[in-house]
Amino acid sequence: MRATDEPLPIDPALPELTAALRAQSAAVLVAPPGAGKTTRVPLVLAAEPWAAGQKLIMLEPRRLAARAAAARMAATRGEAVGASIGYRVRFASKVSAETRVEVVTEGVFTRLILEDPSLAGVAAVLFDEFHERSLDADLGLALARDVQQGLRPELKLLVMSATLDGARVAKLLGEAPVIESAGRAFAVETRYLGRDTSAPIERQVADAAIRALRAEAGSLLVFLPGAAEIRRTEALLRERIHDQAVDIVPLYGALDADVQDRAITPPPPGRRKIVLATSIAESSLTIEGVRVVVDCGLARVPRYEPDVGLTRLETVRVSRASAEQRRGRAGRTEPGVCYRLWDEPQTAALEPANRPEILAADLSGLVLDLADWGVGDAASLAFLDSPPTAALGQAKALLGALGAIDAAGRITQEGRRLRKLPLPPRLARMVVDAAAAGAAELAADIAVVLTERGLGGSDVDLGHRLDALRSDRSQRAREARAMAQRWAQMARVGEKRELGRGADELSVGALLAFSYPDRIAKNRGAGGAFLLANGRGANVDP
Repeated sequence: MRATDEPLPIDPALPELTAALRAQSAAVLVAPPGAGKTTRVPLVLAAEPWAAGQKLIMLEPRRLAARAAAARMAATRGEAVGASIGYRVRFASKVSAETRVEVVTEGVFTRLILEDPSLAGVAAVLFDEFHERSLDADLGLALARDVQQGLRPELKLLVMSATLDGARVAKLLGEAPVIESAGRAFAVETRYLGRDTSAPIERQVADAAIRALRAEAGSLLVFLPGAAEIRRTEALLRERIHDQAVDIVPLYGALDADVQDRAITPPPPGRRKIVLATSIAESSLTIEGVRVVVDCGLARVPRYEPDVGLTRLETVRVSRASAEQRRGRAGRTEPGVCYRLWDEPQTAALEPANRPEILAADLSGLVLDLADWGVGDAASLAFLDSPPTAALGQAKALLGALGAIDAAGRITQEGRRLRKLPLPPRLARMVVDAAAAGAAELAADIAVVLTERGLGGSDVDLGHRLDALRSDRSQRAREARAMAQRWAQMARVGEKRELGRGADELSVGALLAFSYPDRIAKNRGAGGAFLLANGRGANVDP
């Protein structure tokens, strides 16, 4: 497999990288945004003698990044995606028997390695954008390292990032060499605009975008914390921009894949584009023509609250690492400019890096995966940051209540059934129990709505969201419904219990009780006050 001859900033570091992986089984590559590591390194390594007759798997943090990386590599080879370069994400895959480089999302890799611990036919696993430190990335690296040390000493592991403490990762990988690339695509000028915290962020972002549109050439990439802010900013820009040669396009996770792909497609000659994006565009993507970034400095991240056992979205200041990633988007194809909506001295006050998800997440899925791996104690695996003891204890208690693990922490037969479904354990429990009651399809629809942000709308009434899902004719909704059908079929396999007479007798609330038995509540009789089954009090607005 040959890579394209088009020069990239990462190229001078490639001889050192290939030499390192010929000599040993692991390495760390640190390269700035725009260096070309995502699309160059897999093609170069796939041509190495140690990869002959096998494939490489590269992990990406998001589905859009996985699809885009595969498309870009395939284009450099003049072939369609799914031939020698393919991808596999939650709702879709394009791979074939001839695929030599397979780009997958981190969650997909976790399932791949749990189903085939030997990683048969895989020469190397590449962890791209590892600085994002998702729970699945940390778990995937720990499992891959375990495989390398116990079953496959010849398996190559490469961790890549633009902003990463390479020494820590190198130590985890047995003092692996750290290769650093100094190459940056193009220079980026940074301009600080400040921010009025009393004014709506959308109005200030719109002002900055219009200022940049007038002062600079090229297209704009504008970072906002979430879809709601994107919609409001888009409305403001459409009111004020009357140039028919400027396209305003959104980019966030809840959009159809074809809509996302159009957002990252270069504008036609003579046209400009303003891409309004969440952190989905922060890494691994090159949007041709973008030479201006407007960064509001905020991101929306999940935060698990152990006191109530729920995960909520929280708007936070970005880390310096994320700010640098965003800035780097402006210099991918030509010199660029980054407008930051904060004052320059505030940059030093930002957290240096993203907080690892493993330190602030619901760990029930991780504990179930480890139990299926045969590990009862997370400390026996090589995690870059150890999972918190309290969160592990809470996860084990939940899994015990769901019947997924026994008192010794070993996975049960029911636990194996739950783990076969690519769902959080609570929702997997609901789908499996619903299958015994003849309501697998309804439960699977509920699960897909709860795990796919924005699917079916945002109504607090799940019944309304389910109706919206069933009437939605978008590609994303069609793929989600097909996935839900597969989950329902999987849940019915081997089911011998009979808990009821069918879906017509089970409400959405009754099915959710399978997932959240501790959330069943008794009305205290006044003012919307309830007593939960777990002994806590709760209030519901009338």
